[in-house]
Amino acid sequence: MNIREISEDMEYKILSPYAAHSMETKGRVSEEEKCDIRTDFQRDRDRIIHCKAFRRLSHKTQVFISPEGDHYRTRLTHTLEVAQISKTIARALRLNEDLTEAIALGHDLGHTPFGHSGEQVLNKLLKDGFRHNVQSLRVVDVLENNGSGLNLTWEVRDGILNHSTSGSPGTLEGKIVQLSDKIAYVNHDIDDAIRGKILTNDDIPRDLRQILGDTHSKRINTMVRDIIENSMGKNDISMSDDIYEATYSLRDFLFKKVYIGSKAKSEEIKAKKVVEQLFNYFYENVDGMPKEFVELTYKYGKERAVADYIAGMTDKYAIIKYKELFLPSPWEDKNF
Repeated sequence: MNIREISEDMEYKILSPYAAHSMETKGRVSEEEKCDIRTDFQRDRDRIIHCKAFRRLSHKTQVFISPEGDHYRTRLTHTLEVAQISKTIARALRLNEDLTEAIALGHDLGHTPFGHSGEQVLNKLLKDGFRHNVQSLRVVDVLENNGSGLNLTWEVRDGILNHSTSGSPGTLEGKIVQLSDKIAYVNHDIDDAIRGKILTNDDIPRDLRQILGDTHSKRINTMVRDIIENSMGKNDISMSDDIYEATYSLRDFLFKKVYIGSKAKSEEIKAKKVVEQLFNYFYENVDGMPKEFVELTYKYGKERAVADYIAGMTDKYAIIKYKELFLPSPWEDKNF
């Protein structure tokens, strides 16, 4: 009995006609024998979960750099929240949950240490710029699995690349992740800002609380329900105009009150200095990088290889390397 084939057949019986079907994937970069248990999208999800870049997300900043407390979001918990919201929407619309989950779990694999602060530095330093969604695709295509990549399907790779606001995903599942990313970070960043005493719930504009809800869970529920109601039976994923406008107004509110100039960003200047000095050092001293990144310089050039190394660092590892390279170490007199 081939369980994969049974699962593929069930997709045709259960899923919406607008869903992506694993049997109809546009394929992988390199052909490989199919699994007799898991569909191609299930295999992609599992490959992402088991890769090194996914594990490193637990030690990468979401918004708060080096927060004092265990309850602030990291890039990993953000990723899991995006996956959960995405799966809820996909299930309600009878779209492909496995594909949706795989895209969600892989969408931020290329994020730098210190969140968007690190991304901004690399974007300034690289002549072709740096965008975390492009780097996420590079992680799964090139950097993982000792340079062989994860060999994911076209649909997952497309969703990862196009999850940012400017992207245009080629599947409805990818569009779900694109919107769910916004829902997740807008709401959990408010939650973290309240926890960090940067905001109170009453600081959120009253009209937005009336439209979206006056609690974390109510706001997420409003946004998710709105997407489901506006996308049911359609070959598109969208919010109603009112909820879309309120969601992006809430996002603008966060930029003004949290993302720019608040104590949540108080360590940003230091973090940017760490990333910039590490990049400049390893650009001039490529042999100081691990062997696999030194080898990347021959194929992709120094700039690209150093960016790969820096982008893959966790916050903690970047700080350790910075101290090791730029701060004096205590000297111990062995004679005493």
